[in-house]
Amino acid sequence: MNNISFYSRNRRTDVNQIDDETIISSCRINDPVISAYVEIKVKLPDLEIKNAQGKIFWIDKKNEKKLADSLGPLKDMRIGPGMLKIIKGTIGDSSDNKELIYMVEECCHGVILFFTKDALLAGMPDKIKDLKGYYRKMVKENIRMYNRCAAFAPGSSLVEGFEPSEK
Repeated sequence: MNNISFYSRNRRTDVNQIDDETIISSCRINDPVISAYVEIKVKLPDLEIKNAQGKIFWIDKKNEKKLADSLGPLKDMRIGPGMLKIIKGTIGDSSDNKELIYMVEECCHGVILFFTKDALLAGMPDKIKDLKGYYRKMVKENIRMYNRCAAFAPGSSLVEGFEPSEK
């Protein structure tokens, strides 16, 4: 039998509206090195984070730390433009926090895309001759959609020829 290295990573982001004033967004990551979970509770309509919690289990136990201390400063932060910079400034931009920053950003993007889906469905014309052009234009107008799912990932025919000016 050949000694072939195997690596697989699963990531899932879920967004659920609990009531008229509350959304919960969560991100989970599992791979051979890390198993992690982050959840943010967001108050509507201001998209204000009211609670953030999570767990990270590393194969290397010395890197584990209390997430409550890291995620606590996110309370009362509003989701909006410049989120990555704000998250890095709040949590800290060290390499130890790389996965945590990514997961919090994914939760925030999930909240934004939760509200985008209705606009996408409402704005779809009945007859479209250039469907790929329609989606390319849509992603160009809402850069947050780029690389957020397989359909809008680099290399997808739906965004072929599109080069984002920001990420």
